[in-house]
Amino acid sequence: MSFPLPDGGRRSVFDDVSVSVNQGEMVYLIGQTGSGKSTLLRLLYMDVEPDEGSVRVGDYRSSSISDRDVPYLRRSLGVVFQDFQLLTDRNVYENVAFSLYVTGKSGSAVKQRVMKVLARVGLSHKQRRYPHELSGGEQQRVAIARAIINDPWILLADEPTGNLDPAVADEIQQLLLSLHKQGMTLFMATHDYRIVKKYPARTLALMKGGLVEVDPQSL
Repeated sequence: MSFPLPDGGRRSVFDDVSVSVNQGEMVYLIGQTGSGKSTLLRLLYMDVEPDEGSVRVGDYRSSSISDRDVPYLRRSLGVVFQDFQLLTDRNVYENVAFSLYVTGKSGSAVKQRVMKVLARVGLSHKQRRYPHELSGGEQQRVAIARAIINDPWILLADEPTGNLDPAVADEIQQLLLSLHKQGMTLFMATHDYRIVKKYPARTLALMKGGLVEVDPQSL
């Protein structure tokens, strides 16, 4: 996978990467800054296309997916970002409901679903608060609620604990683990080796342009 440079050349991020994640599995993706963790996640939700080969997510393949099918792919998975990416002019309820409105849902079905998901992440009592009124951990809980509102089969998390202090990071990780234990596939990019060692699972490392499986306790 590579990206164009201003001088006309290309910068290679990684080469010859092959990985398979089974439904219901939990996988960490680790690697140094710039190793391509976020790029690999972008490949999975098809925000970028591979230079060669193909990416398959569920029934969708990057080599054959149409532009009109990309939104349906993204509804089948959830994405959690390190910097939350919440809408600052909307409260917690509206931030989560927005993902349903864009799919054409409305009325009581939206309210029922949003309140159920907010309860799931422990934020029912903060539904009318705005992002600036929340702590970092609470903002990340809103981001997780938004990511799971369409009941995705897989959750892609890009450094979800990266901006949080250790105690809050543990709370967020325990929330993610609870979702996994309820059957959600979890693919999490992180540089927080403390989290990986404390809550071990299958761990893949991007190293020297390739992808290798490592023992989390060796980190």
